[in-house]
Amino acid sequence: MESVDYKRELKHLYRQSDKDVSLVEVPPLSYLMLDGAGNPNTSPTFSAAVETLYPLSYAIRAIVKDEQDLKYVVMPLEGLWWTDEMDDFDVANKDDWQWTLLIMQPDVVTDEIVERARETVSEKKDLPSLSAVRFETLDEGLSAQTLHVGPFSEEGPTVERVHEFIEQSGYDRRGKHHEIYLSDMRRADPENLKTIIRQPVADRFYK
Repeated sequence: MESVDYKRELKHLYRQSDKDVSLVEVPPLSYLMLDGAGNPNTSPTFSAAVETLYPLSYAIRAIVKDEQDLKYVVMPLEGLWWTDEMDDFDVANKDDWQWTLLIMQPDVVTDEIVERARETVSEKKDLPSLSAVRFETLDEGLSAQTLHVGPFSEEGPTVERVHEFIEQSGYDRRGKHHEIYLSDMRRADPENLKTIIRQPVADRFYK
């Protein structure tokens, strides 16, 4: 049986130093997605989204393993974060945030596999958000990213460093603030949390 760790296959996207900011070209990737709004620290819909995306991802993996003889590591949780006016986006003001939680899926995953996995999960668990999960492609393209080590509440300076890099490199920010949670936020010590901070960029010349 073939075994794949897509974090290694896509290491330029999922391995990042906290010492510098890098420009990366993000190809179109398929994700399970679930939308919400409000402070993730207090919003019950945020916890429900996490508790929904993981079982569905594992059910998809089980189908792929059984039918395609492929075993892979389930990808980490990711989040897109934004406000109505992105120029006013502030990591310290979470109550106004809108968000989409995501888990990347391998190319072999199809709509049909997702729907079968959704049915399997629904038979085992009562997850009200399950029907709202979308399976879609996200095409971010050129992006700037770095690694933040530590609590989510201390991300501010790291985010500013990314924004400053974008400005100094002659780009403009576009799209949504993107975070990739390399650590399990449910178990890791906050001081040891590793989070990739990513921001898609646009060339000013072509804007």
